[in-house]
Amino acid sequence: MRLTLFDLDNTLLHGDSDYEWGQYLIEVGAVDKALYEQANQRFYDEYKAGTLDIQEFLAFALKPLASFPESQLHLWRAEFIETRIKPRISDGALRLVKEEQERSNFVAIVTATNSFVTTPIAALFGVHHLIATEPEKNANGQFTGNVAGTPSFREGKILRVEEWLSKLNHSWHDFEETCFYSDSLNDLPLLERVKQAIAVNPDPTLRQHALRAGWPILALHAASEEAAG
Repeated sequence: MRLTLFDLDNTLLHGDSDYEWGQYLIEVGAVDKALYEQANQRFYDEYKAGTLDIQEFLAFALKPLASFPESQLHLWRAEFIETRIKPRISDGALRLVKEEQERSNFVAIVTATNSFVTTPIAALFGVHHLIATEPEKNANGQFTGNVAGTPSFREGKILRVEEWLSKLNHSWHDFEETCFYSDSLNDLPLLERVKQAIAVNPDPTLRQHALRAGWPILALHAASEEAAG
């Protein structure tokens, strides 16, 4: 059997959906531009540098979910997907996912970005299994601004994949082939856990690691760069 995992941001997407969601919230006036934009950029820079404090970031990123009615959040999310996400999906990324779905027993997107933002994005790729950071909800079904369970970040991605496989009555040992596509040094734990790691438009640190390890390096986003801006 074959298991294929995809990172989302800057791997399947030409861009980062978490960062773009923050910028969109600024655009619609949901958050204070001066304060939020600076923090959003700082967290994104720390993520790219591999120094992100995931709990500090999630306290920042999930707070807006608890600040507005879910009906309003869904309206914003629909516009966000149309204006900021769809232009960042390339034909090449769609083809790659389809090819892997045709030859894999299971295909999942594994992302640190929260599931409220990424559920409709996974649907655009036709991927039914999404392993994302889960925002907590209270007994009334309202977002609390906290995270539920383990964030799907760094080593947490391995744990979350194992939990998901367990729910499917599977484990790593059931798969002769395991594959993970990612762009980021933050995904080195999961990249080193699978049998076939593939670096997609990798950051400089991951590129050097991939070259040393002999991992394939895939350029995926050239066709979408102009559209994404």
